[in-house]
Amino acid sequence: MKFSNGCWLNKDGIVRYSPQEVYSSKIEEKLLTLHAPCNRINHRGDTLGGPVITYKISSPMKNILRIRAYHYMGTKNKGPEFEVYEDNNFKPEITENDEIITVKSGDLKVNINKDFFSMEFFNGNKLLTKSANRSSAYYKEEGGQFLSNEGIETFMREQLSLSIGEAVYGLGERFTPFVKNGQSIDCWNEDGGTSTEQSYKNVPFYITNKGYGVFVNHPERVSFEVGSELVTKVQFSVPGESLDYFIITGDDMKEVLENYTSLTGKPALPPAWSFGLWLTTSFTTNYDEKTVTQFVDGMAERDIPLHVFHFDCFWMKGFNWCNFEWDNEVFPDPKAMLERLKAKGLKICVWINPYIAQESSLFEEGRDNGYFIKRPNGDVWQWDMWQPGMAIVDFTNPDACKWYADKLRDLMEMGVDCFKTDFGERIPVECTYFDGSDPVKMHNYYTQMYNKVVFDVIKEVKGENEAVLFARSATAGGQQFPVHWGGDCTSEYESMAESLRGGLSLCLSGFGFWSHDIGGFESTSTPDVYKRWAAFGLLSSHSRLHGSTSYRVPWLYDEESCDVVKFFTNLKCSIMPYLFKTANDTATKGIPTMRAMILENQNDPACRYLDRQYMLGDSILVAPIFNEEGIAEYYLPHGTWTNFITGEKHEGGRWITEKHGYLSIPMMVKENSIIAVGANNTVPDYDFGKDVSLEVFELVDGKVANVEVLNKERELVLNATALRNENTIEFNVEAKDSYSIILRGITEVSNVEGASVELTEKGIKLIPTANRILCNI
Repeated sequence: MKFSNGCWLNKDGIVRYSPQEVYSSKIEEKLLTLHAPCNRINHRGDTLGGPVITYKISSPMKNILRIRAYHYMGTKNKGPEFEVYEDNNFKPEITENDEIITVKSGDLKVNINKDFFSMEFFNGNKLLTKSANRSSAYYKEEGGQFLSNEGIETFMREQLSLSIGEAVYGLGERFTPFVKNGQSIDCWNEDGGTSTEQSYKNVPFYITNKGYGVFVNHPERVSFEVGSELVTKVQFSVPGESLDYFIITGDDMKEVLENYTSLTGKPALPPAWSFGLWLTTSFTTNYDEKTVTQFVDGMAERDIPLHVFHFDCFWMKGFNWCNFEWDNEVFPDPKAMLERLKAKGLKICVWINPYIAQESSLFEEGRDNGYFIKRPNGDVWQWDMWQPGMAIVDFTNPDACKWYADKLRDLMEMGVDCFKTDFGERIPVECTYFDGSDPVKMHNYYTQMYNKVVFDVIKEVKGENEAVLFARSATAGGQQFPVHWGGDCTSEYESMAESLRGGLSLCLSGFGFWSHDIGGFESTSTPDVYKRWAAFGLLSSHSRLHGSTSYRVPWLYDEESCDVVKFFTNLKCSIMPYLFKTANDTATKGIPTMRAMILENQNDPACRYLDRQYMLGDSILVAPIFNEEGIAEYYLPHGTWTNFITGEKHEGGRWITEKHGYLSIPMMVKENSIIAVGANNTVPDYDFGKDVSLEVFELVDGKVANVEVLNKERELVLNATALRNENTIEFNVEAKDSYSIILRGITEVSNVEGASVELTEKGIKLIPTANRILCNI
């Protein structure tokens, strides 16, 4: 929302009120309350009129400050509200002198100028951002009376400064330019595909390369002007009489995300099997058990590991979505069919959404029991878009939640393991909810309730750490219910690139796991695009072959596509010890598995705008290929990097241009890394600690390299460190099972203690005979 007309004027018809001074303050144990009039108080008469902004400043946990600004505090809050977590034992330091009031939370502090109202936020002595005088504002229509706001639209606004070279990221899964500077963004969930400014996953949180984040604690529409209304400000505004936001800092951007996800919820850890390859029926294609079996058997005949099979919408009869009943004309015995598929080693996923069509056998039951969102006159809210006569489940009604969950329980008893929770964006605002929630606030928040109901019932039935979704819509906090995929993309290179931009933005918004439709969703890609997308998709956290009107099995493109899908599926399974440890870090710390380059290289200016490459964990760089010539163009930060597939080395601090065949991709391991590689390359959920190979890359003199391996129960089963001093390497390893060490690219060692030696294609293999190993290279 833009309010100004240039630097000095407001838009016609509105007036701005900004706090001018701190008139009074109250310090309590955990709370600072300020009264800041919007005019200077020179004498008693100045207190008789005009708006006053009341500020409440607190700290829910270390390195996070909460700023709440109110014009009218008597406005009823109907909810919903984002769930935020607090450390009840933490207490900020609040001090005051004649000029400044300071609230300190760990290394984060805000200095409030009492005489000339402003707020400056610091990490230690480093200025992060500031709200200058007149940056905070209350807007209303010109001539509106303060005694009655009826018919008067009001807004609260904040502006926080941007410094030179400061880049802004996040705000959900956004397909527009990766760095958000210069963009106007409304956080409002919509079903708009992947090629517009609309987004399925809007998150009112941004992070900057200066090492702080801002979370605007409003589930309704939040409007951001990121260096667009004023080029040196990030502006955010909400309708109404109050504004609530958090400033979050840390030692670096990763710690900012760690603190943000401590506030809004850590991602759950998906089960190990979910990291394998998913194959679907696609959307509107014709299929039955024979078709599905042909796909599954066709993958097996070509030795392509397959781990999850997904039935999209038409497992249910057309016009009946959702009734949670298999179309008995196509699937006469679904339970037996699922048993046959599961006997082939597959997990089963089925498509659902939160909409109940009028033709569904559940419609009248839901209507009669009050399980649907209603119109203001009490009618069930219905429309004909997506499904004719569609109603929407009201998840604010506990009985409706149980009713919906019970339908899913029945499917899981039949053999279904997880659900693709599609939609959740097309939610009306002219409606009423069971619990009286504000429908405008519910528009974005609805998806949080929807995905939570589904995730919780899977966890209840399948057990802790076995729950996983394939979700399209989300908002702040939605990271707690992984996995999310990028929505409806086209089948072109441009859409492949925009999908990655969206995924990296989402992962800088607190989300830990992300996927996309390999080969694209709409239309059918060329074999070339399919093969390049397969390499990208199988080096993402989660990997799914899915389309709209055509199947996505590789042999329908060409036989080489089968080789490519097999190669990269094998590759992904082989690095599962590395990936699963990374995923565990994601679940415990909130740092995403797929990381924008800036997240691992905050001090490298060249990484600020990179959106066509990423880090998979902290050690592996992936640069997908986006052209039919097979040309990779990517940037390597400083250090020595080794291609995991080919062994080719490059010195970093520069751009690399090279050509790759379909069985190759820039998959570059940074120096001083140890990558745990498993003994199994055909399944994702094996014993990660047994017969694991520790592949060692370019140890740096005097720096410790380390690696940890967890089993599927998240128990530490291997812990190793390596230290190089000139030509001597020392390993210290604690392991519960057999392992070996491979020195990548090393062809000769001497003076080996604690291990026997073999020469392999990759380099020297050390087979330990002791926990401490010494050798010269």
